[in-house]
Amino acid sequence: MTKAKPQVKSPCVNLCLLNDDDVCVGCYRTGKEITLWGGMNKSSQLAVMKKVRERESKSQFVSD
Repeated sequence: MTKAKPQVKSPCVNLCLLNDDDVCVGCYRTGKEITLWGGMNKSSQLAVMKKVRERESKSQFVSD
């Protein structure tokens, strides 16, 4: 029996709504990234997660 390779946990939070830039307001992935996620290898998923963190940090409201 072979073990399945561990995959990166999906950032999905079940709030699926793409904005005008084709980025989900819930998980910060693009529509294409969401569609391809299950077929991506771990390296590709990690690259998407890096982009997700960047998008999320740019979208947060900062108050003084």
